[in-house]
Amino acid sequence: MKAALKKFIFAELIYHEAPDRFGEDDDLLEAGLDSMGIMRLIMFAEKEFGVTLPDTEIEPDNVRSLNALEKWIQQARSA
Repeated sequence: MKAALKKFIFAELIYHEAPDRFGEDDDLLEAGLDSMGIMRLIMFAEKEFGVTLPDTEIEPDNVRSLNALEKWIQQARSA
């Protein structure tokens, strides 16, 4: 899951000189993920992983890192 998220983020949303060096807990917001990128990321995750990520849960803590994203998606799957 994280590999698919990372591939999408660095291919479509954020320019990073060395995405392979970007860690699972590194800050995506500091790296340049903006509000439009967050919406595109949510649409990708919902389609790719067959989940619904509630609008009420769109907050920085859920999209700050690859680990946070994975946790949010896993919670949505089990809900």
